[in-house]
Amino acid sequence: MTFKLLPALALALAGPAFAGDPAKGEADFKKCKSCHSIIAPDGTAVQKGGKTGPNLWGIVGNPVASDPDFKYGDGILAAKAAGAVWDEAAIAVYVADPAAWVKTASGQDTAKSKMSFKLSTGGEDMAAYLATLK
Repeated sequence: MTFKLLPALALALAGPAFAGDPAKGEADFKKCKSCHSIIAPDGTAVQKGGKTGPNLWGIVGNPVASDPDFKYGDGILAAKAAGAVWDEAAIAVYVADPAAWVKTASGQDTAKSKMSFKLSTGGEDMAAYLATLK
């Protein structure tokens, strides 16, 4: 084996890259609008919606429960205390089953999520869409 093959082998073993379709996620955001809005820092409403959930602008890459204007539940605050950060993979898993994600991320079997809605399909797309909002 030559050393030229090592980078290719490393990429092959790394597994598939996270891939979602931001356009599909944007279209699916209508399912989230009853609770969430997306408001840019300058006040521009990217997606008008409810205030039951936090503003989702710039969520990807931020620590969990980082919107200073939102009152989070104990479960998501426990996930934050455990060091959870929103990346695309975490968002995709969270939207599919928020309660299970909070239990895992917090390390507490009794932790609960205030979000009861489950996005049964398209979590990767939603995560990819939210990743575009920076």
